[in-house]
Amino acid sequence: MTAIADERRKRIFVVGATGTIGKATVRELARRGHHVTCFVRARPAQSHSGPASDLENPKGVQLRYGDVTKPASLAENGFRGERFDVLLSCMASRSGDPEDSWRIDYQAHVDVLAVARAAGVTHMVLLSAICVQKPLLAFQHAKLAFEKALIESGISYSIVRPTAFFKSLSGQVERVQTGKPFLVFGNGELTACKPISNDDLGSYLADCVLDNRLHNRILPIGGPGTAITPRQQGEILFSLLGRTPRFRHVPVRMLDVVIGALALAGRFVPTAAKKSELARIGRYYATESMLVWNPVTNAYDAADTPSTGKQTLEDHYRKIIAGELATDLGDHSVF
Repeated sequence: MTAIADERRKRIFVVGATGTIGKATVRELARRGHHVTCFVRARPAQSHSGPASDLENPKGVQLRYGDVTKPASLAENGFRGERFDVLLSCMASRSGDPEDSWRIDYQAHVDVLAVARAAGVTHMVLLSAICVQKPLLAFQHAKLAFEKALIESGISYSIVRPTAFFKSLSGQVERVQTGKPFLVFGNGELTACKPISNDDLGSYLADCVLDNRLHNRILPIGGPGTAITPRQQGEILFSLLGRTPRFRHVPVRMLDVVIGALALAGRFVPTAAKKSELARIGRYYATESMLVWNPVTNAYDAADTPSTGKQTLEDHYRKIIAGELATDLGDHSVF
């Protein structure tokens, strides 16, 4: 989309701007000509690294520093008594453990929405997750609780539920490059997704600012092409490397044993309880597709999962192999 006319430019307040999707979204909002204010954590004194310095600062983007979990900081350091048109959030809990999930995915969002409404915001674009369709985990329930609060708030909204990110599917590139087999759960065909790139998702989130067709809707979205399974992801990677596919099959039952052991230990050791939740998250993604759930057929439906963008997972893998992209997975690291 080209830059918009002056009269259509919005003042947009962004939280969660330092993540990979947040950065891509901020770049696209600025490219289109919106006035963007990002509320980020202040980096430590005398440090030149951290969330603020990692965020690209294109023309039209202002950084403000504070604590998103404190309403007073949001009001005084973030909004500063100024008026804004749109609130956009790419914010999410880092660990997925229950305490962090309810603190960030729910309460911090409730607080920022309240301060934003007082600042004149009339529309919110929320980056959620497609996995909340079948909520079994704490972070899913926390996200759903805020979705409900947003819908009932009285302002217009665009709730975006993307499928798998490229970053979350890149954890095995290095191991395959070093000659190791590609790991799959079960037969490698238990799940499927329509992977979406940072830039394509950022563009879609930016569309939600002005496109009335995307307002007051819950919007599942995937990347271009057909849905692919973990086994197909491995086959793509081996093909790009010119190697014969090699897979190692991990029984799902193994995850169940780990979860049970950690849950038992968690009765006595708090850190084990947190690890148990992380293992449950891993099992969920190993057995549930990131596609639209059809309650009539009681199955995931690739055909009902909308697509957008042009960048494919194969394109992404090719760039990593060529050394054009780094594979710093951060919180997306699994293997």
